[in-house]
Amino acid sequence: MLFSKTKYRDVHHQLIANCKKGNRKAQVEIYKLYNKAMYNSALRILKNQADAEDVMQDSFLDAFTRIHLYREEGSFGGWIKRIVINNAIDFIQKRKPTNELDESQILLTDEQEECIENDCRLEDIKEAMKMIKQEYRIIISLYLFEGYDHEEIASIQNISYGLPRTRYSRARQSLLKVIHQLQTEREMKWA
Repeated sequence: MLFSKTKYRDVHHQLIANCKKGNRKAQVEIYKLYNKAMYNSALRILKNQADAEDVMQDSFLDAFTRIHLYREEGSFGGWIKRIVINNAIDFIQKRKPTNELDESQILLTDEQEECIENDCRLEDIKEAMKMIKQEYRIIISLYLFEGYDHEEIASIQNISYGLPRTRYSRARQSLLKVIHQLQTEREMKWA
């Protein structure tokens, strides 16, 4: 007995089918359903509202242009999110990285790490995310905020399977160091 790949029936199947036929009203409806989530995904990676808006718009254009490639093996939202993330990564790679800290080889002790993790302020985390390398910001965003596992990240970034684990570990270490630096600076101000 032969088994075929199971098709995923998206809740918006009819809208998607109409989009595949070039129906503009269906495209507008799909856009309304997904634009906020896709904008937020782009913003978490790019950290710039105008850039996130541009990437999100370009991603919808790409999606509607290539909608015939959507094979309904997963959710449409997941398919378009992958387009957004890939476009955001491409956008970053096309421009020169700025505002990156020089990564030192000093590792935090387990005690320092635990202290930082238990005493992090949201403002410190947001500020630290802006200061770490873009490749680190991307891996943290994909893993922690977008919920992708290491295998999915490897596929999205077109890298070997083990590399996301290594990058995530380094990214986490870098983020914790920056948070520690920010906390130390704040404590020195108030001392």
